[in-house]
Amino acid sequence: MNDEMLGRITAAAGEEPVEVTEFRGDTTVVLSPSALLRVAECMRSELSFDLIIDVLGVDMYRPDKRYEVVYVLYSISRKAYLQLKIRIDEEHPEVPSVTSIWPGANWHEREVYDMFGITFTGHPDLRRLYMPEEFEYHPLRKDFPLMGVPDSLPLPRR
Repeated sequence: MNDEMLGRITAAAGEEPVEVTEFRGDTTVVLSPSALLRVAECMRSELSFDLIIDVLGVDMYRPDKRYEVVYVLYSISRKAYLQLKIRIDEEHPEVPSVTSIWPGANWHEREVYDMFGITFTGHPDLRRLYMPEEFEYHPLRKDFPLMGVPDSLPLPRR
């Protein structure tokens, strides 16, 4: 990442801390949830990261900042990938939705909500994608039992 990009991202984040790491040519920018929308708007409008490739949920299963939400972005004009990473705690697993900036994030955010229970505030249609609405668990959390929860879903008769 060049100094111009880092300067714009830092300016967009304002007072919030920004951590940038590079590993094998991949750049990751770690932000707080409150800076996400400002930095995402900067990434789209000023730095030309016009495609959102994926939104991923990660359960680190640690006491502080248990979950991470990773946004994989691509700039067609720069021919470059970049990841935005947000760390959130277990008590309030919520992040602002970026669907107003990248409409393609809609289904990706729904999948993370369904599998991890991370809420995306401001999402236009946040509902479960794979599991039934009445299912009260989130299967990709590390504390979910490997064999599932007995009798949590009605199964078809044979």
